[in-house]
Amino acid sequence: MIMSRIEAPRDEATGTLTDRLLAGLPAEAVLTDPDVTGAYAHDMASFCPAGAPAVVVLPRTVEQVQHVMRTATELRVPVVPQGARSGLSGAANASDGCIVLSLTKMDRILEISPVDRIAVVEPGVINATLSRAVEEHGLYYPPDPSSWEMCTIGGNIGTGSGGLCCVKYGVTAEYVLGLDVVLADGRLLSTGRRTAKGVAGYDLTRLFVGSEGSLGIVVRAVLALKPKPPQQLVLAAEFPSAAAACDAVCRIMETKGREALPQKGGGGRRAGGHVPSLLELMDRTTVKAVNDLARMGLPETTEALLLAAFDTPDPAADLAAVGALCEAAGATEVVQAEDAAESEMLLKARRLSLTALEAVKGTTMIDDVCVPRSQLAAMLEGVERIAAKYGLTIGVCAHAGDGNTHPTVCFDAADDDESRRARESFDEIMALGLELGGTITGEHGVGVLKKEWLAREIGPVGLEMQRAVKQAFDPLGILNPGKLF
Repeated sequence: MIMSRIEAPRDEATGTLTDRLLAGLPAEAVLTDPDVTGAYAHDMASFCPAGAPAVVVLPRTVEQVQHVMRTATELRVPVVPQGARSGLSGAANASDGCIVLSLTKMDRILEISPVDRIAVVEPGVINATLSRAVEEHGLYYPPDPSSWEMCTIGGNIGTGSGGLCCVKYGVTAEYVLGLDVVLADGRLLSTGRRTAKGVAGYDLTRLFVGSEGSLGIVVRAVLALKPKPPQQLVLAAEFPSAAAACDAVCRIMETKGREALPQKGGGGRRAGGHVPSLLELMDRTTVKAVNDLARMGLPETTEALLLAAFDTPDPAADLAAVGALCEAAGATEVVQAEDAAESEMLLKARRLSLTALEAVKGTTMIDDVCVPRSQLAAMLEGVERIAAKYGLTIGVCAHAGDGNTHPTVCFDAADDDESRRARESFDEIMALGLELGGTITGEHGVGVLKKEWLAREIGPVGLEMQRAVKQAFDPLGILNPGKLF
């Protein structure tokens, strides 16, 4: 790789940049061969333009990141930070002539403190690696994006990612206590704390979460941990309509105003107000795709499948109560797992959803619209209308407990007309989400894909304020330009 870098064509500008970077970086950390750097050009989003980076840098230390940013500032070269490039909004896409700053080599877990219930990590740590490491100490790091086996903590922080457990435990932002950030000019900023409480000054830590590398480069994170919960148990409920499944979601989450339902073994319990560790929904298109891919034997008459889980001391009792609510909402069948193995079997269909939908046409656009729970049925009904209007297959899987839907547009990327319809339907879905009082992204970020929609959501004053924040941190505009707005 070093030889190919040396042999790569060099113009004066690229040569100067490379030489300056090599003054503070080992040779193996600086890549310029176009055949190599091209692999770093984009993330996993569709319809997002990507440029050709001048160089890819893979630092291992904070000092090396500082050197990169000082060099970029002096030469006025844009810098695009990257993690595992598993994002779905184009936030990690390169721009022409930029430095791609890949942080995957900064992958150390620096500290795990069972007493303080924190972990201190570098940005390249894989989410699943951290989760397994803290589990050995009886602790739990809740954020669990579907790509947790490959996505990095730095990427999770950059996009403000979520996961299946958000309904109970919340998203990444709620677990980031403090950050070390290299600013555009190479200075090192420390924000936040490692204490359980702290309200000193503006909350700059939260500002960096979801900023997609546009304000600074996260090089260290202090993360909050929780005690490891009991093993969760899962329930699956089949419904004759998506509306009925969404009604069940509202019944489960509603905290008052319903009569108590009789429980098995006698006694009563107020309907609703439950706190499941997982509450996921799959529409009929997604169920069919999973059946076609994995032959799971889900009934073809299933219009919607709802999965609920509890990790409480008595999950069976909670599932029984939720099962009764599902039946009251019209569920045709309710299956409750008895142990962890059965729970994993029930969750398999949900884990296969995106893979199965991708197999329908070969390419997908995964939307990320979050609406109030009370509008979940309207969202699913609207997506069905949009699919019919554009003649496309659009499956919906959702983190139903927090209203975060993932309408997934299936299309043939080689068909120009179908690709056009896919993009138009994607935009119409986002418009529907805003109309229903929602947001254009719940966990995937804005990036390139949704920056026009961010302006519509936050309005001109909000956009002006966000640009002012960007100007304060990055006056030269070299950090991930062209993203967000």
